[in-house]
Amino acid sequence: MTRRLRTARWMAVVREALATSWAQPVASVVTVVMVAGMCATVLLTTGRTVGAEQAVISSIDSAGTRSIIVRAEPASGLDATVLDRLASLDGIEWAGAFGAASDVQNAAFDDATRVPVRTVWAADLTAIGIPATSAIENRSAWASATALDALGMPDAVGGVTAVSGGEYAIMGRINVPDYLQFLEPLVMIPQTPETSGAVSVLVVIAERPDLVAPVSRAVQSVLAIDDVTTVTISTSESLATLRGLIEGQLGSFGRNLVIIIFALTAVLVAAILYGLVMLRRKDFGRRRALGASQGLIVGLLLTQVAVLSAIGAIIGCAAAAIGLAATGDPLPGLDFFAAVALLAVAVGAIAAVIPALAAARRDPLAELRVP
Repeated sequence: MTRRLRTARWMAVVREALATSWAQPVASVVTVVMVAGMCATVLLTTGRTVGAEQAVISSIDSAGTRSIIVRAEPASGLDATVLDRLASLDGIEWAGAFGAASDVQNAAFDDATRVPVRTVWAADLTAIGIPATSAIENRSAWASATALDALGMPDAVGGVTAVSGGEYAIMGRINVPDYLQFLEPLVMIPQTPETSGAVSVLVVIAERPDLVAPVSRAVQSVLAIDDVTTVTISTSESLATLRGLIEGQLGSFGRNLVIIIFALTAVLVAAILYGLVMLRRKDFGRRRALGASQGLIVGLLLTQVAVLSAIGAIIGCAAAAIGLAATGDPLPGLDFFAAVALLAVAVGAIAAVIPALAAARRDPLAELRVP
């Protein structure tokens, strides 16, 4: 019963706030316009910067800012057991070991185009589009679109014959991730964990760009190779560093600009609302004389400003989105739009606190004596 009563009171406050806003169109429109302008300004400045930052970071990420690639010569002694040792390391999202490349061709043609094929070991083959269980252990192969075109298998079904001997069944198509593009055209033969073999290329993906350097050192320590000169390790540490610098510098600029814009708007909203309170002091005095509590007056004003701020935020965000799309600028994510809108409502409500307290503390007898 108490919860139902509270809900009814809250709904009554909301209705009264909407009615008050409608009865004062000039002040309401000014508040909506100011909040809408605040949101639009933030999105057209900082939002454009955030969109450009996301586009640049996405471009850098497409080059693989988290990849560590180990290339080993046959004499290195690197084998598939390295994956067991990598499993004990933290900060690794995915690791895969690839054997040396050998050529295969479509079994249906004698002089078909040859395509490189590699054996592959990985704890999670589904990450690269290969089912966890192969139809024929160590004899099933999956190929990329580029490799299938070269093999003449548009339906991703058929048989291939290795030049060195052996036949494999093409079971499907894989979408090669960015960090394996350097292996294209790619045909992979998944190996069971029990099957050992020499590793020619080891690919390790760190969980975050900033972990590339420490993970690289950890990977190097567990390779268990016979001769360090037979192994080459390449990382994306420079790209990860560049990514961090871009994100940090653009993010700092955006935060400072947002703080300035929201602070100025908060001051203006507070000034307008304070003037509105002074104009309506007789109305507030009448409400207090009729039994309205100070909390009710504060809640009424805060609700009114929150509703107007929400309307202004929606209008400003929509206008900014249209403007950015019309100029061809990259749009920030929906989370950025939502954050700006929620922050605008919060700023409007916070700016209304002081005028609301001033209205609630008015002496009803003194205000009613005002002619």
